Amino acid sequence: MLSAANAIEQTRAMLKWRAAEADHLERIHNYLRGKQPLPIIPAGVPNEVRQLAEMSRVNVLDLVISAVAQSLYVDGYRAEREPDDAPAWDIWQANQMDARQTGVHRGALSYGVSYVTILPGDTAPVIRGHSPRRLTAVYGEDDLWPMFALRAEPSGGEWIFRLYDDEAVYYLSGKDEPTGEVLWLETRTHDLGVCPVVRFLNTMELDDEVRGEIEPLMPIQDQIDLTTFELLVAQHYGAFRQRYILGWTAESEAQQLKASAARLWTFEDSKDEIAVGEFAQTDLKGYLDSREASLRHAATISQTPAHELLGQMVNLSAEALVAAEASQRRKITEREMSFGESWEQALALAGRIQGMQQGAGAQVRWRDTESRALAATVDALGKMAAMLGVPVQELWEKIPGVTQQDVERWKASVTAGDPIASLEALLSRQGSAA
Repeated sequence: MLSAANAIEQTRAMLKWRAAEADHLERIHNYLRGKQPLPIIPAGVPNEVRQLAEMSRVNVLDLVISAVAQSLYVDGYRAEREPDDAPAWDIWQANQMDARQTGVHRGALSYGVSYVTILPGDTAPVIRGHSPRRLTAVYGEDDLWPMFALRAEPSGGEWIFRLYDDEAVYYLSGKDEPTGEVLWLETRTHDLGVCPVVRFLNTMELDDEVRGEIEPLMPIQDQIDLTTFELLVAQHYGAFRQRYILGWTAESEAQQLKASAARLWTFEDSKDEIAVGEFAQTDLKGYLDSREASLRHAATISQTPAHELLGQMVNLSAEALVAAEASQRRKITEREMSFGESWEQALALAGRIQGMQQGAGAQVRWRDTESRALAATVDALGKMAAMLGVPVQELWEKIPGVTQQDVERWKASVTAGDPIASLEALLSRQGSAA
């Protein structure tokens, strides 16, 4: 266990690593929240042009993240060859992780990495998600558990730090800078044998590179903003026909307004030659086509269905919709494999804290969110039961939109109405207790 002096020294070292990546993460955060830099504005332009530049930020990156995050929902946790959820699933429910999991997934998708801490609690282990903007972890040879992790939280005019290692959590306070003063507050032991921090990676890279979904799309986001800015300027100044009069000047503002609203202009006899004409309006189609091309480019790079970014979906059949989302489904499957292993690692540690014995084959179950026709799905499941002999109860969880709670309720209803099934369930529970 670290002494107070060693905890302070390690915290200062962690603050250096935190400062090294702070600007990078903050830039990603700004793009994610639609606060990216404004398009290039020429010097000396009117103030209304600057207002148009502020209006031109069209944030599509948050939609790219949401398109994947809204398809990632852990819906169960089962031990190997077990039909029901493992006991550690109760810990998941106690921590309200059905809702909290979305923040963990969005953090990993946006920044490339996010974290979950698992610590002993009063009634159950406490599972909490953390953004890389708040938590920094340092790994050694073991890439599953970090050597140290530092959580930084603002509190009033200072920061509260939590330093994690394999024996305890050290609480300190100070400024969020490597050279600032750091004060030790207290130490709380957990004796888990590992640093209780689980890492969620957006992509598994062999060279330890952390890569999220936002950073590769930043140049395209800038292109979209620039095209939108030029579109607004052209629309504001040149999209409407502007008339001109040569050889005549209005005597007052009221006379000018009257002339501008008149359908037919007449002038008294004048020695000066008067000419009336108009400027051609600016064609905006080129700007619109350019922005659409950038959106399609962003859809291709991010494996997002183009109709979600363009808002164009006309008379698509269920089969056509599945084909349009095939690339995104492959991406979601890859994220389920990566995030699933991390959730299994976290739940295994939570179960060990609670004294639950779980095999190494326990796996999380993901909710089926794929777009498909319900009639075709029911028909396929019916054929699996009739022709392949798959038990009907095992197919319930394959129905889109059905949650684990729905399946458990249906099984309980069937068992309650079947005396033989009730007897088998009773004998199974008695055998498990023995």
